[in-house]
Amino acid sequence: MPSSQFTEFFNGAKATIPMVIGAIPFGIIFGTLAEPSGLSVWGAMAMSLFVYAGSSQFIAVGLLATGVGPIIIIATTFVVNLRHLLYATALVDKVIHLSQGWRALLAFGLTDESFTVVNSRYLGRTDTVHAHWFFLGSIVAMYSNWQFCTWLGIGLGELFPNMTNWGLDFAMSVTFLGIIIPYLRNKPMWLAVISAAAFAMVLQHLPNQLGLVISALAGIAIGYASQQIEIRLRLHKANSNVIKATIAGTASTRKIDASSMNGNREKAKP
Repeated sequence: MPSSQFTEFFNGAKATIPMVIGAIPFGIIFGTLAEPSGLSVWGAMAMSLFVYAGSSQFIAVGLLATGVGPIIIIATTFVVNLRHLLYATALVDKVIHLSQGWRALLAFGLTDESFTVVNSRYLGRTDTVHAHWFFLGSIVAMYSNWQFCTWLGIGLGELFPNMTNWGLDFAMSVTFLGIIIPYLRNKPMWLAVISAAAFAMVLQHLPNQLGLVISALAGIAIGYASQQIEIRLRLHKANSNVIKATIAGTASTRKIDASSMNGNREKAKP
């Protein structure tokens, strides 16, 4: 690996360390919850290895513990993971030049934490030739941490059956707040977050985590609608300014033409 690629890879892993620290309790708690929820040790490890989606894994084991069927579990986790579609949309122009294999690898490793770090790397930067190695470094750091913490949680869950009552889940809330807050820079983002939170509180008693699904969809829909309205208002304003400038230019041209005609008439007089 050339030094430039290694540097990007190393910087990506280093930039993800704060996110890794915040995700450690997250992964351990998943490991402790998996087996009591009816998931085998190998099933829990396989979910972390191949699904690799923290919030969806928690929802899946929660629904599994209540005896919900696989169709509802798959549908619910699918909706919760729709936010990754927004992440991918934000990054697609940055990786469109890469091979299909590279894009598949980066798509698999795209998580909330890695998106936050990688998007910051791309914003306002022009030196992005090897930035996908930065992306890969972030993925490797988060993925390795998640596998280790899942395994650690499974082991600790047997030694300390009451670990879920230790309050470690507080780290999850702090981590997600740290991810969201830097992006609260415009009205659509504020509306998306506030509306999703409001729906989640109102609908928290719905069965099978349906309140979470509805609140996520509502937040995305409201934020997107607000963004589209702002775009249309800006376009309308820009078009109005163009029309005004055109009218003003036309009027000015007519004045010049009229002045020229008057001048020519004066010269034509005997």
